[in-house]
Amino acid sequence: MPEHYYTPLPASAHDERCLTVRALGVEMRFFTDAGVFSRDGLDAGTRVLLEALPPLSGRVLDLGCGWGALGGVLAKKYPEARFVLTDVNERAAALAERNLRANGLNNFEVVHGDGFGAVQGKFDWVLTNPPIRAGKQTIYALFAEAKAFLAPGGALALVIRTQQGAKSAERYLRGLYARVETLDISGGYRVLAASGDATPANP
Repeated sequence: MPEHYYTPLPASAHDERCLTVRALGVEMRFFTDAGVFSRDGLDAGTRVLLEALPPLSGRVLDLGCGWGALGGVLAKKYPEARFVLTDVNERAAALAERNLRANGLNNFEVVHGDGFGAVQGKFDWVLTNPPIRAGKQTIYALFAEAKAFLAPGGALALVIRTQQGAKSAERYLRGLYARVETLDISGGYRVLAASGDATPANP
């Protein structure tokens, strides 16, 4: 069986490399490794998501954090906010912890778990570049489960490639949330933000 970046316990041989990420006026160094998502640098979709977000405050969840690029850049950009990073991939979660600490950040915690399995509390933002290769059933379940973790006024923000089902994902979100807006369309990606409970249909 091939190994994917959402494999809980990667068995591939370690092959660490160090790279520099520049985004939102922030520059950070990160270690990456074999068996994790986008090991060669900041993924294009993640960059689009970063650049589309409004200023963040409160408590923020980076769902599927990988080696910590999204949560790390945002934690450095918004030091008054509090970040939780989580990933099903144990190697990725360990890298995220190591990377954010190495960059001098202390407004975060990293937890290892499947989806929301290790996450506690409510969030003002749930952010994700979802694992499209895991399949629609898996990522749609994450979109639905996110509702239970949003604080009042909180929002789920996600990036998805237009050719990989962004429009169908938007339709699905409209059945779950009262408000769904497009924050950006760029480079073949769409950034969507969803918030509020959808009004139940009349029987």
